[in-house]
Amino acid sequence: MNINWYPGHMKKTKELLQSNLKLVDLVVELLDSRIPLSSKNPDIDNIITNKPKIVLFNKSDLADERNISAWQKYYDELGIKTLRINSLNGFNTNKIQDVAREAMKEKLESLKNKGRKERPIRMMIIGIPNVGKSSLINKLSGKKSAKVGDRPGVTKSKQWVKLKGNLELLDTPGILWPKFEDQEVALKLAFTGAIKDEILDVETLALRFLEKTMFEYKENILTRYKIDLDKDFETALELMEEIGIKRGCKIRGNDFDYTRIANIILNEFRGGLLGKISLEWPSDIKEDEETDEEVDKKEN
Repeated sequence: MNINWYPGHMKKTKELLQSNLKLVDLVVELLDSRIPLSSKNPDIDNIITNKPKIVLFNKSDLADERNISAWQKYYDELGIKTLRINSLNGFNTNKIQDVAREAMKEKLESLKNKGRKERPIRMMIIGIPNVGKSSLINKLSGKKSAKVGDRPGVTKSKQWVKLKGNLELLDTPGILWPKFEDQEVALKLAFTGAIKDEILDVETLALRFLEKTMFEYKENILTRYKIDLDKDFETALELMEEIGIKRGCKIRGNDFDYTRIANIILNEFRGGLLGKISLEWPSDIKEDEETDEEVDKKEN
């Protein structure tokens, strides 16, 4: 599998982010709670440099509670404020204002000491396609200011949105990056629907998903498909076929409608019907660059 997906509007969005960053006080990065690492655009931190930032873990109701806590601890150690939310039902979205003001505390106090009149905090919300940005903006604004869709890339251009609590938000389209250096990242994005299904073989995608979850989340999967919890499976294909039997996906002879089984599995994962499942942990982060100390040791 080799994915290289970078539509023209995403290139333009990256340029838009760079040119409009000076207009905002704070960056709001929206991540998918199930894949906080893979749903993070690796270009973002280089683009925003030292601009204050908060991280929102969206779709938190779909992720493993232990996992989200581990990620929040990771960001807390970096000095970055976080909040777990659900942009669809509004869970914790009323707390975003407080988190934003906490992240901007030093700057707000500095402006106050200079006798400057308080103005709205201007925020930029960023996130990959289908991570829930438009739904969040609509919740925050109390109206349908942004288009919402279940397909990647619904938002097409920037727009300013006035929010409650003296906040202003610069919305931008979801952006990905020029290429996926790590194909595991591409898989996880496809599992959650951030990449259109047409790009990948849906049957292989579902099989890979089961390979990654059939042991750690065995109880979730077997319970959902009414399979005996004591039953063991040596391969993901065996489990996939058992799910097919339970869902009536056997066709003539001993063949299976693998496409139908695959769609059932992926749709139910994305809809939260398989329970709370997370696909990556802070320990998955790889240190790609040597520290200055390590470089010095080699040179000496």
